[in-house]
Amino acid sequence: MEPIKDIDLSKDWSTIAEQMKESGGFVAKKFGIGVDILEKMLKEKECVRFLSFPACLVSTGCRGILRDMIKHKLFEVVITTCGTLDHDLARVWRDYYHGYFEADDRELHKRGVNREGNIFIPNESYGIILEEKMQPILQKIYEEKKDWTTYELVWKFGEAIKDESRAEESITYWAWKNKIPVFIPGITDGAFGYQLWLFWQDSHKDFSVNLMKDEQELSRIIYNAKKAGALMLGGGISKHHTIWWNQFRDGLDYAVYITTAPEWDGSLSGARLREAVSWGKIKEDAKFVTIEGDVTVLLPFLIKSVMERL
Repeated sequence: MEPIKDIDLSKDWSTIAEQMKESGGFVAKKFGIGVDILEKMLKEKECVRFLSFPACLVSTGCRGILRDMIKHKLFEVVITTCGTLDHDLARVWRDYYHGYFEADDRELHKRGVNREGNIFIPNESYGIILEEKMQPILQKIYEEKKDWTTYELVWKFGEAIKDESRAEESITYWAWKNKIPVFIPGITDGAFGYQLWLFWQDSHKDFSVNLMKDEQELSRIIYNAKKAGALMLGGGISKHHTIWWNQFRDGLDYAVYITTAPEWDGSLSGARLREAVSWGKIKEDAKFVTIEGDVTVLLPFLIKSVMERL
């Protein structure tokens, strides 16, 4: 029996995660455990580290944290959704804006403003600018070769924006710079994917995105990994593709998952990591924790706490 300890805010910031773990306070304790697991995972030299997240985070200021994790090579493999490229590239060229959840969506539509939660994204900051900028880049890529993986496309776009004034704010840029593969299994599900289709149907029918080569590279990474760990932010295809591939090496050794989804609806997003043990996607003796909460609140504290320790 471990006694509950009060949090003392007069202590140094670097102690806060440990204090939260010792406080016994529901999600706070899970947060503290999550920091411990991430620290061990990042210090494990033989561990291949996966980062998965959905695109919505890239519309927010958490983009800067995701970027820095790739910039500083905290993770070696990224699995995400098509919209990550939508928002990351669009924000290289245009701003997104503060909005509010209760906005009149009919009025926003009339004004050509898209709402993502409490973020406003004007058409000129999204689809319009992506088509203007992407099509010339795709033409250059096409002239180099016709058959591409998703991670190769990410690298080519990272290279293409290297001279932009905001390039170093970009996830795509740092993925290219550090040659960290970003896999996008749902590549057509977003504005970036639509631009690929638009390019393909406009007299470039021999242009292809070869998802099987993506899977082959993931296979190589997985089967060569002595150990594997993952930080999974939100659910959906990015989370599932991460744990799906790791089942073929008998599961993840380390895993931290943050979600707001309920478990009782049977969804993959709501499934706690303990369920993945039954599938062999996480090892029976793995160090893992599911933390319930909003990633935009938890992630800054999580990564700051880990980096303080490192």
